[in-house]
Amino acid sequence: MPKRVSVTRESETGRNLGFHDNYTGTNMNRPQFVRQIENGNYPHHHVRVINGVKTPVSNPDRSTRNNLG
Repeated sequence: MPKRVSVTRESETGRNLGFHDNYTGTNMNRPQFVRQIENGNYPHHHVRVINGVKTPVSNPDRSTRNNLG
């Protein structure tokens, strides 16, 4: 089974900017993915504020299926 979410675009500094839900086929930018996580639609991910920017991250666990990247 593929990862649920893949990163599709990064900035020059490495910040993840674009995301693809491999289960639904949905493409999202960072604010859209943050909103979906905050709404509880991606329970294996959470939002951190990094340098003042809400950033989606996967929950720390042993699973590699939910890792972003």
